[in-house]
Amino acid sequence: MTFEIIFVLALLTLAVLFFVTEWLRVDLVAGLVLLTLAVAGIISHDNALAGFSNHAVVTIASVLVLSAGLNRTGIAHIVGHQIMRLAGTSKVRLLVIMMATVGLFSGIMNNIGVAALLLPVVLEIAQRTKQSPSKLLIPLAFASLLGGLTTLIGTAPNILINSTLQKAGYEGFNLFDFTPLGLIVLASGIGYMVFFGRHLLPDRDLGRDTNLADMLSSHYALEQRLITLRLPAKSPLAGRNLAGSRLGAALGFNVMAIIRGTTTFLAPGPEAEIHANDKLLVEGRPESLEMLREWKQLELKRGLLVGEQKLSAALAFIELRLTAHSPLLGKTLKEAGFRRAFNVNILGAVIKGKAQVLKLSRYRLNEDDKLIAMGHPEDIEKLAKERQFADFKRVGPRELTLKYKLHRQMIGIGLPEGSQLAGKTIAESRMKDALGINVLAVQQSDTTIFMPGPDQIIGEEATLIVLGQPEVLDTLKGLQSLEMDTEIELDLEQLESDQVGVAEIILAPRTSVVGKSLGSLQFRDKYGLSVLAIWRRDRAFRTNLRDLVLEPGDALLVYGHREQLVRLQKDSDFLVLTGIDQEIYNKEKAPVASAIEIGVLASVAMGWLPIYIAAPLGAAIMILTGCLSMDEAYKAIEWKAIILIAGMLGLGQAMLDTGATELIARKLISALEFMGPLGIVAGIFIIAAISAQIMPTAAVAVIMAPLALSTAIDFNLSPYALLMVVALGSSSAFLSPVGHPVNLLVMGLGGYRFTDYTKVGLPLVILLLLIALFVLPILWPLTG
Repeated sequence: MTFEIIFVLALLTLAVLFFVTEWLRVDLVAGLVLLTLAVAGIISHDNALAGFSNHAVVTIASVLVLSAGLNRTGIAHIVGHQIMRLAGTSKVRLLVIMMATVGLFSGIMNNIGVAALLLPVVLEIAQRTKQSPSKLLIPLAFASLLGGLTTLIGTAPNILINSTLQKAGYEGFNLFDFTPLGLIVLASGIGYMVFFGRHLLPDRDLGRDTNLADMLSSHYALEQRLITLRLPAKSPLAGRNLAGSRLGAALGFNVMAIIRGTTTFLAPGPEAEIHANDKLLVEGRPESLEMLREWKQLELKRGLLVGEQKLSAALAFIELRLTAHSPLLGKTLKEAGFRRAFNVNILGAVIKGKAQVLKLSRYRLNEDDKLIAMGHPEDIEKLAKERQFADFKRVGPRELTLKYKLHRQMIGIGLPEGSQLAGKTIAESRMKDALGINVLAVQQSDTTIFMPGPDQIIGEEATLIVLGQPEVLDTLKGLQSLEMDTEIELDLEQLESDQVGVAEIILAPRTSVVGKSLGSLQFRDKYGLSVLAIWRRDRAFRTNLRDLVLEPGDALLVYGHREQLVRLQKDSDFLVLTGIDQEIYNKEKAPVASAIEIGVLASVAMGWLPIYIAAPLGAAIMILTGCLSMDEAYKAIEWKAIILIAGMLGLGQAMLDTGATELIARKLISALEFMGPLGIVAGIFIIAAISAQIMPTAAVAVIMAPLALSTAIDFNLSPYALLMVVALGSSSAFLSPVGHPVNLLVMGLGGYRFTDYTKVGLPLVILLLLIALFVLPILWPLTG
């Protein structure tokens, strides 16, 4: 075994490790693998980027654009909706028609896109037939994976396998060479689900309805969290807008309606003004208001809170600016985490020459702006050594007073006797969120603690020195004086209208919001919608949603104006499932898009054009005819997958060039030789199928295709047959929700657990293994 082989196999092992653990993004891993091979000299510098011009990569990108054109014109949704209505009320007929429709569409469109398009249709029919979505959504996902095997362009693995074959000097597969085996696999999968698999599916009564009253009282269980608040006649909150009242920030309340006399304002925005004697219908926890009242009336402390000499001895102040390469650019102060990362507080910013100390929660860091930071001297020294900051300048307390008027923003808040804040940590008090203040110091027992950490306990009758305005205590007083009534003033049906309603949305398969909180996304401000609850797996989350980090498969229950829902529907990060009748499909272009797709398929099937020319040509015509815009085309291409495939193609080439592929093939042959050709088939299928549960299917195809080809040559078997086995195994990602994005897409809505996929998917994987052993050799003989 040469050094080059050891190096390549070690790199392969590392790549698989990162794929499984997800310590790094898969596209970053593939890019690093490619660069490592080039730097190490395993592949030439000229060939390092050859994967990006590979026929398979060009074809995959073009097929994604073609699929987007069909999506944008609503062909799959329109046809699928009509076809599935033929199922009537028969559950078995519905299952068969749904899986067949999804499977056949997946042969010519991206399988994730097909599943996402037909998901609302399936949910609607589940409601009409009084079935739990959990009985239909795993079959929907699995059918999209099985249907990808019906044509050459059905999935990325098929295209990559064909590219491997052509690169080795063989004639490639034709467009419909996959169809006989693919249809058998799809029919077998449907039969399995009808006679056996559907009985393994959980029957979770998620009770999904499409009107607000039913949704609030069903599985989201929000009806008991609806309360009515009344503003007293002399409330300090009167005349403020909802944002200024801090009802959401301090209490976590979603204001669903303002009742003013005989007039009701539904889904009021943050700028809506509230008046004395208004009644507010809110969703939230009643105990939140009781906890706020237990703080008692905090006292405003005036005068000299801390001397300049004492302040400058304990703390250091500095002006700084972010450099152009700082990773913090574009982030909010909360997202940047200065306190957590550098143990300093950002007191303010100079934005376009104007100093701003308060109201920085929505401010995003800009390299042109100057920041004012405060911290212990040793922490400020460390900060000054960070390369992502520049233009450091020490600032004295007197300059802070004269230049930034900091003394005007610094107030003292005293805890009265008996306040429930005493004994809590600063983090537990949630004063920063509730009042929008920044605690600079805590004075208690004749001691001043500067820059207190989140674990600092607030003592009895302590004084907090904070950045804030005296009006925050009026806000607190106004919140504490709210009168609460658990009797709902409105019939729930009245909370919906032609303009206002409730909707369920889910995270799109290629969303960029996973790992972010609603607060960091500024969801309410950006979309004008209130998130009432988040459904995750088989339970609803209703508390502290602002800080809940979003996960794949989450379903969000939102409330607001329907025009905002239409706007959200156009966002590539979310899919709107219910709540709007207006569709954004460009239906008048549907015949054009259909003709283009048929033209692409016909030109390839008839041998007029190779797929890597026909697909880009079709994509270009989609754009030229207005089926989708250029921007939509770029968004349709999954660049993460493109980089992943290009990087892994480089690794596959390195394995071939160094002899690593041949070495593994010989080891595989020696281990399975006693079982004959069927043993080789079983071995390749099992390796590919197991890999597909933990790695991107495209990466599995890139690694396994050269291995299967080398095995076929050494064992005198048909390369076409063994590459078909790889295609079959690569598409068998049925055992876990993370096996394929389409599995994650349906997880939250179906209320599925990890084990549900394994329970239903394992017999299906075994069925596909049997097809590979006994049906595939009939269609694609192993020898001869």
